[in-house]
Amino acid sequence: MKRPALEVVDLTHAVRPDMPVFPGTQPPRLEDSYTIGRDGFAEKTLHLVSHTGTHIDAPGHILPGAPRLDAFAAGSFLGPGVVLDAAAVRGRSIEVSDIEHYGERLRGAGFALLHTGWARYWGSGEYFGRYPVLSPEAAGWLAGFGLKGFGVDAISADEIDSTALPVHRALLGRGMLIVENLARLEPLLEREFTFSCLPLKIADADGSPIRAVAILTRDA
Repeated sequence: MKRPALEVVDLTHAVRPDMPVFPGTQPPRLEDSYTIGRDGFAEKTLHLVSHTGTHIDAPGHILPGAPRLDAFAAGSFLGPGVVLDAAAVRGRSIEVSDIEHYGERLRGAGFALLHTGWARYWGSGEYFGRYPVLSPEAAGWLAGFGLKGFGVDAISADEIDSTALPVHRALLGRGMLIVENLARLEPLLEREFTFSCLPLKIADADGSPIRAVAILTRDA
């Protein structure tokens, strides 16, 4: 009898001292505090901003009095995922008309992951360029599905120079989570999978680096 086998797709960028970070943010520092040669064991000291690399935003990241990550049950960080392909959108916002054909699939989903194609620029200056973002109307439309969260393969859910943060506010205001700096969404286009974005359990955390993965089942 065939048994289902799991395929795991890693959607996470590695944390490195020279990695891209949001402009003005301190880059990570990774120090060899103990080494096998000197101490008989290896340990690093990590100096990280909570929104370093592939990471998750809690509503309390920008909304006063809103829940922080430790207020969410562990099950809030995984569920059925749908990749919304918007890689063809250039030079304008992503409108409802660009993604509304995903509506039926979104009704049974936990997470909507926006594929802009921008992950291919990771490590170059272009990564901070004019990536497409949801329009306020599209963000509001997406928030109406009762999703657990939204993810994107760019440095922010909003334009990089935005101070109003309309997409963040539309989604976080509905109690959703936001995942930024995802990688390798292309293999998930049109496929069914479980998305996992478990954060570190940090008290009162506004955000946390994560190991984001997609879990698929196949016959074996």
